[in-house]
Amino acid sequence: MKVLVLGSGGREHALCWKIAQSKKGVQVFCAPGNGGTAQIATSIDLDILNPKQVIQFVKENKIDWTIVGPEAPLASGIVDAFEAENLKIFGPNRKASQLEASKVFSKKLLQKYKISTASAQFFTDPQLAKAYLKTKNIYPIVMKADGLAQGKGVHICQSKQEAFQALEDFMVIKKFGDAGSEIVIEDFLDGEEVSFLGFTDGHTFLPMPAAQDHKRAFDNDQGENTGGMGAYAPVPWFDLVWQEKIQSQITKPLLEAFKKEDIHYRGILYIGLLISKNIPYVLEFNVRFGDPEAQVLLLKLKTDFMDIVEWTHAGHLSDLKIDWDPSPTVGVVMASGGYPGRYEKGFEIFGLETIEAKKDVIVFQAGSMLKGDKLVTHGGRVLCVTAKAKTYEEAIQKAYQTVQKIKFQNMQYRSDIGYRLWQNKK
Repeated sequence: MKVLVLGSGGREHALCWKIAQSKKGVQVFCAPGNGGTAQIATSIDLDILNPKQVIQFVKENKIDWTIVGPEAPLASGIVDAFEAENLKIFGPNRKASQLEASKVFSKKLLQKYKISTASAQFFTDPQLAKAYLKTKNIYPIVMKADGLAQGKGVHICQSKQEAFQALEDFMVIKKFGDAGSEIVIEDFLDGEEVSFLGFTDGHTFLPMPAAQDHKRAFDNDQGENTGGMGAYAPVPWFDLVWQEKIQSQITKPLLEAFKKEDIHYRGILYIGLLISKNIPYVLEFNVRFGDPEAQVLLLKLKTDFMDIVEWTHAGHLSDLKIDWDPSPTVGVVMASGGYPGRYEKGFEIFGLETIEAKKDVIVFQAGSMLKGDKLVTHGGRVLCVTAKAKTYEEAIQKAYQTVQKIKFQNMQYRSDIGYRLWQNKK
């Protein structure tokens, strides 16, 4: 079996790593890939936002399955293009991908079907948005760019002045380009965030262990929002009672909404939850694995990933049992100095050769590339050191012991990944 993974981040390295373990005898390709995927998959130079180019490669090389890692190709309709050619691809189509590609679309869907979410208003005119902000006297509030912004298009505004500045950044300066042409301004909810992911064929939702990521750049949740600086799974207090509560109050009515709205959803659904006073609210949707959630979750997955892909595509997930290792996993992201703002790249990465290949410690690469025989930094988030152990304390210790062995210029990482494990704010 030949499998093509689209993307170049840590999530895609984790996908290649897991797919390569399939009992189906898989030959893995990755486009465009990174320094880590190059060790287990054949790197292919493709523009993954150009469906025709990808389809041509798939046909010429007789690829059996294409697995889409990031959101942008999904939002631009690559699944629709594949299905028109009767080619097998894993991920939701363009209409379904609006759940992530448009915050307005997802929020209105939640409101229409009375699925618990924060109250919100929508604006395409910055002057009307400013007039609305002038009436708001309770802060903080949350401002979101409607479109894709690489996980950074959300700003928690602590004051009216900060909200006006965020509005200027989003709609006037266009900090996130066209993603900020329309914005959502919603009430702030205080509580505990949980990443609740699952596989779905549109009829059945099979949940993964709950995870929590750390979005802020620096320790103690300081600094700007990032794509994620670390994660762990499972979440100790998020037990079967909570899982069943989310299924009955959110995923079941959501799947019913899909049917009524003619949304054909097959793939991975990521539900960003906020638990406030024991009530679950939907903060956001992603239509693919999160990053770094993918790294900590795929390290726990015992079922053959390609079995899940095939059963999802066939619409038979209700007949599949997915097995997970109950051991805690923790991932620590090592980033380029300055991330998520401006940063330099091209610095050599040292120390990976000293890390023994183990089943319980994996260094997933993201912003890396091979330059001759040297591995160098090539992005904001460079590595995700992921460890599994019998206890959370041991997993955290293993991850940070490995972090200490790795060096590159202007390296930055959080030293408190997992601190929420000893707090309970729900």
